[in-house]
Amino acid sequence: MLKLETFPVGPLGCNCSLLYDPDLGTGLVVDPGGEGPKIRARVEALGFTVTALLHTHAHFDHVGATKELQDHWQCPAHLHPQDGYLIENLAMQTGLFGMRPIPKPDMADLEAGDRFHGLATLHTPGHTPGSCCFHGAFEQGRVVLAGDTLFRGGVGRTDLWGGDWGQLEASIQGQLYGLDEGTLVISGHGPATTIGAERDSNPFVRG
Repeated sequence: MLKLETFPVGPLGCNCSLLYDPDLGTGLVVDPGGEGPKIRARVEALGFTVTALLHTHAHFDHVGATKELQDHWQCPAHLHPQDGYLIENLAMQTGLFGMRPIPKPDMADLEAGDRFHGLATLHTPGHTPGSCCFHGAFEQGRVVLAGDTLFRGGVGRTDLWGGDWGQLEASIQGQLYGLDEGTLVISGHGPATTIGAERDSNPFVRG
């Protein structure tokens, strides 16, 4: 059974998630947004080999350590191709926030339905055109890694590059709110929540 550990990294506190199978000794890193040494140290402490880096989307705060970790572990990094333009414009992204440029990683295509260690990829556009969520079963039960699509009491911004409110609302109502109400939601920033709690009381998108 997969284990899951999440902790904030980078200047904007992106939630980076480690998913690993202690029996197989392999696992994944989702949204390595910064602080590569911190992520490497935790992976080494847990004792698993990283087979892939997954990304919910390509805003700079979610890919800040991708190139560094990709080079270190010699593993593929996956991103939905509709967010490729954001990778090509990383320098523009960081420049608008007054930050230093981020090395550009090489991204392999990620598509809806792709599975990694039993995790299913959901294409959930709205925050960005290529935004994705990852859904599966862990020791904690059913979990969805929602990136910046859905938050506790909130939803992703749509006023950044490629954002679209109609798409975001459709993604949340049509895909995320269709999951079991007890599903734990790990958002891209901030505290966790559940599908049931957001479906019932999220002030932006109701089920």
